[in-house]
Amino acid sequence: MNNIFKLAAATVLSLPLVSSAALSAKAEDVRFLLRNETGVAMTKFQASPSGLDDWENDILGSDVLYSGYSSRININDGRTTCIYDLRGVFADGERVEKYKVNICKLTSFTFY
Repeated sequence: MNNIFKLAAATVLSLPLVSSAALSAKAEDVRFLLRNETGVAMTKFQASPSGLDDWENDILGSDVLYSGYSSRININDGRTTCIYDLRGVFADGERVEKYKVNICKLTSFTFY
């Protein structure tokens, strides 16, 4: 009976730790270096959680990422998933899509 109380107490005491860890993971931004090595300027970059039917907004906005250059990307959409689809749109009209990329483990991502 004494072991049951110890187990219950340990479980109750660990709950606040789990909750605060989950909240801090959600609040953290994901940052990585986006590199363009395609030979063509990138005019749009989109990152959407895998499984969505539509692409999210263009992260580059009015900026262009020229070939041979890189840009620091910050994904701060408040989602807890790390698995994203990435899409680069280039000045020549080509679109390159990479699916199911774990952005939480990225330090950089390169389009070739």
